[in-house]
Order: sequence, then C-alpha cells, then structure tokens
Amino acid sequence: MSDTTAYTPEEVAKILKISRFTVYEMIKRGDLAAYHIGRKVRVEAPDLEIYIQRSKKNNMLTKQSAAQLPTDDPAPEPESFIICGQDIVLDILIRHLERALPHVRCFRNYSGSIDGLLALYRGTANIATAHLWDSDTDTYNTPYVRRFLPGHRTLVYNLAYRNTGFYVAKGNPKNINNWQDLTRPDITLINRERGSGSRVLLDEMLHVLDIDYHQIKGYSREETSHLAVASCIARGEADIGIGIEKAALQVNDIEFIFQKKERYDLVLRKEDIDKPHFQTLLDVIRSDVFRNEVGGMGGYDLSQTGQLMGNS
Repeated sequence: MSDTTAYTPEEVAKILKISRFTVYEMIKRGDLAAYHIGRKVRVEAPDLEIYIQRSKKNNMLTKQSAAQLPTDDPAPEPESFIICGQDIVLDILIRHLERALPHVRCFRNYSGSIDGLLALYRGTANIATAHLWDSDTDTYNTPYVRRFLPGHRTLVYNLAYRNTGFYVAKGNPKNINNWQDLTRPDITLINRERGSGSRVLLDEMLHVLDIDYHQIKGYSREETSHLAVASCIARGEADIGIGIEKAALQVNDIEFIFQKKERYDLVLRKEDIDKPHFQTLLDVIRSDVFRNEVGGMGGYDLSQTGQLMGNS
C-alpha cells in the first residue's frame, strides 16, 4: 500500500469485506486510526495495514489458546445505527435507543438537513433529520425529501416543532426586526453553511422578497451550528444570525427575535419501517419518558411528535 493513500470508510469496508457501519464502530472504539477533513473521515493506508497485521497477530494468539477452551459460538458483531442531525434532542434519542437496543451502537452524523437527506439516499445513514422550508408550497421537508431521494419510498415523522428567528445582541441595539433589515449597510450577517435548514430558510426568504444576497454584508461567512452563530453575535463579530430559540437561551448577551415556527422531522426509507430498530425508535419518541425529558428542557413543541407527516 502506498504511504500517501487515504481511504474512505466505504473503501475500507470493501477492502476488509465488512459493512461500513462496522468500520465506523472500529474508528469510534479507537481500533482503527482515522482523521477528519471537515465532516469527512479518512483512513491512511499505513494505519489500515497496522490494523490488519495486529488483527492477524491477535487471531493467531486466539487460535493457540482456543484448543484449551470450550468451543462456544462467536459473539455477534454489534450492529450500527446512524442518525444525521445536529439538534441536542438527538443526543437524548440516541441514549434512549441504546438502552432499548443494547446490542446496537448508535452514531450521530452532525450534518445539515440536505447533507443528511443525501446520506440517506446514498445508504450511509439510517435516519435523516430535516427542517427545510419550501416557499412554493409553504410547507416543511416533504418537497425536499422527494427531491433528494428520487425513486425512494420514504416516511416522514415529526420529532418536534421549534421557533426559529434572528439572533441579535441583547437589547437589539440596531433595531433589527425583519428580513429586509439584512440589506442595511450597518448590518453584518453571520450565515450558516450551505444545506443547513437555517441557510435554506434565509435563501428562500430572499427569493420570496426578491432580495439579492450580494446586498447582504457577511453573507459568505459561514458557521456550522446554531450555537456557533449565536456565539459570534455575543462576541460582537456580527449583528445578526439565524437559528433556533433553544440555542439563543444557551448563550449570554443574546436576544432572540421570532420569525417562524419550523417543523423538525425524522426521515427514513419506507422499506425499513417494519425492522425492529425503527419500530423501537418510534416507540421511544412516542413514549412519555422521552417526551417529558425533551419537554423539560424547554424550547420544543411536542404536540405532534411521532406523527406521520408525509410519505412518498
């Protein structure tokens, strides 16, 4: 293997003839060295070779001692379950899933809504989350699911409703109140990354209001989370950002200006719905224990949690 070669988890899975989910598990446990480039994971060829040689050595030692031990069935390889999304509610969901499914390892892919749908389309995730507003239909998510998962039958279940709006400095010293204020020469925006629900909301509103993004100072500067945007506002590095109310409550010296109530949904392939993992997931989000824990944090409307919102 070339010392300069780097593999994706999918390529490692093909080399080792195992599932890509097992590769992610190996990386998470520290069995296989890897590094990140943005959200992408890479494994260098020498590190893969080290893993292979170490595994061979361990297998030889196991075989040498196996003759002295009773023969048992090998332990099953842990299954993996990957959920895409950034909201803290997903941490709670994964914790409940791991309790209900102790043989399954759950992972978070901290991707935005569109990247999550593409991961679901490519088969590198089991569940995507989305909060994508479509200005043509004034609805959330369903039009995008159909667009980014062509040919796939899907189901969309509500996880929560959230308030989304503007982050401004405490007291709103620049008197920012509406989307048109973003074009003022004294206003600097801190934007979200392409593909995130907040970025889509902004771009859709600019389309509806016929505002050229070139008129907005700071449009090209991006952060990758609600908290990062709110923090920029708190530090005085920008005047306005877009995000959910929950993150504004976690950052000092930030004021939240409501603009829209958004729908935050779970998206899955229809072919998966009868599988035990997915049925357990629905049982969890519909349970009083889960709803009480999320509701206790504040900032979420759970009135339709677990309800089927659309299918295609």
